[in-house]
Amino acid sequence: MIIRPRRLRRTSAIRSMVRETSITANDLISPLFVKHGKAVKDPIKSMPGHYQFSVDTLLKEVESERELGIPAIILFGLPETKDETGSISWSDDGIVQRAISAVKDRFPDMVVMTDVCLCEYTSHGHCGVLKGSGVDNDATLELLARQSVSHARCGADFVAPSDMMDGRVAAIRNALDSEGFEQTGILSYAVKYASAFYGPFREAADSTPQFGDRCGYQMDPANRREAVKEAGLDLDEGADIIMVKPALPYLDIIREVRDISLVPVAAYNVSGEYAMIKAAEKNGWIDGTKAMMESLISIKRAGADLILTYFSSEAAALLRDLA
Repeated sequence: MIIRPRRLRRTSAIRSMVRETSITANDLISPLFVKHGKAVKDPIKSMPGHYQFSVDTLLKEVESERELGIPAIILFGLPETKDETGSISWSDDGIVQRAISAVKDRFPDMVVMTDVCLCEYTSHGHCGVLKGSGVDNDATLELLARQSVSHARCGADFVAPSDMMDGRVAAIRNALDSEGFEQTGILSYAVKYASAFYGPFREAADSTPQFGDRCGYQMDPANRREAVKEAGLDLDEGADIIMVKPALPYLDIIREVRDISLVPVAAYNVSGEYAMIKAAEKNGWIDGTKAMMESLISIKRAGADLILTYFSSEAAALLRDLA
């Protein structure tokens, strides 16, 4: 007797009926970049289809994403000034703070998440306070906590520390609670690798280090067990959602983290992953739409509950049209 699994692949209807993994717009979170000014919508060269927005144009983008059924955004800020400590990052009049207030005022049902890190705000481009040529972990924690509280005060639903400092989830949780923001959640970049796939983001967020690299605080791509350790620490410190970044080169890590976590797991389908597909599509080497959906399905299949992706609008529109 021949066992025939192909019977379940014979028609589109059968394949749909037995499909194990699916994507919906509810799984997607849109990363958006906001800067000072009015009527600004500056294209990001290395990320075709994406822009740096001023607050007024950001609101139009959020409205569009909301109409597609995307439930959440995560904001990244481009400040007008930078200094050694990134002090503008916790200013009540900072660009992210303005954007949070504007979005929540116009669209109170949109889930607003905010990136919490100093790299976009420091003159040296590193993710924390410098001590000599390195980042001072413990001195950075207080500043990340200040930034988080300032975001919560403006209405952020979740703060998302991406700095990879040890102990920052606990420091942020304590600061939020002590200021009366017990309901503000933490989406922790629990497992963030020192990846080559961040290049386009650094153009988008103007966050390239002015010297050295981030290998002293972001994770070694060769390490798997360490990822489980990092995720466990953030869970112990009170993270509400934990995330793996990047996604596609680390599908095994997403599965490892999913297996130990009782909270939702997110994965960040990062700028380099997006740019590669767009570049190959432009050159006619691949079907970009199919590659997009295959990538997102693989991330979900690996165990991610939520996906931060630059494909969110494109994927949500496709899913709507297929419904």
